[in-house]
Amino acid sequence: MSKATILVIEDDPDIRELLSFSLAKEGWAVVEAADGERGLAALAEAEPDCVLLDVMLPGMDGLEVLRALKADPARRRLPVILATAKGEDSDVVAGLELGADDYVIKPFSPKVLAARIRTALRRTADPAGQPFRADSVLALHELRLDAARHEVRVKDLKVELSATEFAILEFLMRSPGWVFSRSQIIDAVKGRDYPVTDRAVDVQILSLRRKLGESGNDIETVRGVGYRIRD
Repeated sequence: MSKATILVIEDDPDIRELLSFSLAKEGWAVVEAADGERGLAALAEAEPDCVLLDVMLPGMDGLEVLRALKADPARRRLPVILATAKGEDSDVVAGLELGADDYVIKPFSPKVLAARIRTALRRTADPAGQPFRADSVLALHELRLDAARHEVRVKDLKVELSATEFAILEFLMRSPGWVFSRSQIIDAVKGRDYPVTDRAVDVQILSLRRKLGESGNDIETVRGVGYRIRD
């Protein structure tokens, strides 16, 4: 199997060099771009398997690049991990709602970043390797989830979710009424020992609820425990 290619879009040359070095040590091919415009051009040339995208870019910022990338049907499922120095919930949620699969807040550990990239690559490299069966349709209240098509509809209106949001929703819909802790959700969706905080799960749930509109109210918070989808 050929090694995966990671596109790094980062304007700081020192950070870009450090990222390229650490990712190459993990065995991946690395393509670099110093701004958003060059990053989009590199997409067509390199056909990367994952994009590491800085949010604060000169000119066309990272969220604009993400929006343009997700508008292309051929690249809609290309995993994108945001790298940002801005840790406020609003900034993180904005990226997730545009379709980012994950995010890391600077400064971050190269090992943590590598783990997140490996998880993103696993999710897209082998659809049959998803943690849930991909041969069934789930329906609950106004929600309809088609695992095989990777499609979610609310009252027959299609809703665009990131891969992580889709996986969380599918996990909850397979056991309506059951309460799951944040750790259980992380283990089911990302795999055991995945380096992510409970707060990251909260942010993903918040983004998922917003995208689902009124149906987002079906995802209930159980204080001190975790989340469930209403039976």
